[in-house]
This record gives sequence, structure tokens and C-alpha cells, in this order.
Amino acid sequence: MSAPTSSHAYGIGVIAVIVALSASVVFYTSFYLPESLAKPSVDEHVLHPVKETIIDMIPGSASPEQQDNFVPKLVNLQLGIDNQVIWTNSDDTPHTVTPDHRHMDSYSGDFGSPGVVKAGENYEFLFTEPQEVHYHCSPHPWMTGTIIVTKARF
Repeated sequence: MSAPTSSHAYGIGVIAVIVALSASVVFYTSFYLPESLAKPSVDEHVLHPVKETIIDMIPGSASPEQQDNFVPKLVNLQLGIDNQVIWTNSDDTPHTVTPDHRHMDSYSGDFGSPGVVKAGENYEFLFTEPQEVHYHCSPHPWMTGTIIVTKARF
């Protein structure tokens, strides 16, 4: 009977694969993942504007005969001055703030309320880059509004 021959090369190969996998996991979790998830750097004055802009969903907005619903309908904002927007629902009916086309701010993420904004509740969004956003209420599509964000002039 002959005894099976064992090779140290197999053991060294297995150890090399384990070390390579460990190094890959460390690199991925320590360097690649945090960098890919990092938010872009934004000036502090843009992140902390001087004042907030309030848009009111007024009572009766759920009615198609109501001329006003998002008040004001057209809002011009300047970064660092009034780019924090708060939608308040003063109506008895829940509403949404839904972009006409999917819109994403590179710092704040997707624009649009995550669900309905119930009576007496708010939805807030911080705009951090120049853009123009058209939005509406999903259950009440006649409710429309526009946000135009520009850089501060000074």
C-alpha cells in the first residue's frame, strides 16, 4: 500500500485565498464604501440658510374649483438665504408634495414627501444646488407649484 502524498502547496494556496478575501473586505468597507456613500461638500451658509420659506396648503385645496392651493405657487429661492422650504398642510385633507419628474438634490436626496402630509403636519426639504422643480399633489393633480433655486447674488 502506498500512502497518499500531501503537498504543502495546497495549504499555502488556501491561506493565500483567505488572506486575499480578507484584504478585499477590509478595503471595501474601509475605503470604497464610505467614499461612495459620502455626501458632497456643501458650504455651511447653504446648509444653514438665514431664513426658511413656508409654502401653505390652504383650506379647500382638495377642491378642483379652488384657484389657490400651494401658497405661494411660484417660489424663487437663493442658496444660503431661504433655501430651506417647509410645506405646511392647513387643509383638512391629506396632500403630497410630488415632483412632476423624479428629482434628486445631490446633498438632500430625493425630492418629494415620503407619503401624505396629513392635516397640521409639515414636509421639509433643503435645496443645496441651483435647480427648477415643478411639483404637484398626487391625489389632487390640479394642485401645482414651482420652486426655482438660484445662487445668491452677493
